[in-house]
Amino acid sequence: MNTPTADKSPRWKRLSLPLRIGLIAAALAIALTLIGIARGNVPLNPLSILLALLISGGTWGLVGWAVATAARDVESDA
Repeated sequence: MNTPTADKSPRWKRLSLPLRIGLIAAALAIALTLIGIARGNVPLNPLSILLALLISGGTWGLVGWAVATAARDVESDA
């Protein structure tokens, strides 16, 4: 059976470069937070763990995306 001729490139390749950088930064921050949780730096209750993951991943993801977007905009203006 034939499928529609949609773009068959992976979803990752269809994301913009700043968004990919933001997602990588968020994933790295979450991984480092999980290491911190395993070492006992976060109280072991669900709310504390959730907040640690959301704050670290969200902050670094947003900062990574913003810096990459600004760099792309500066390069496109030059």
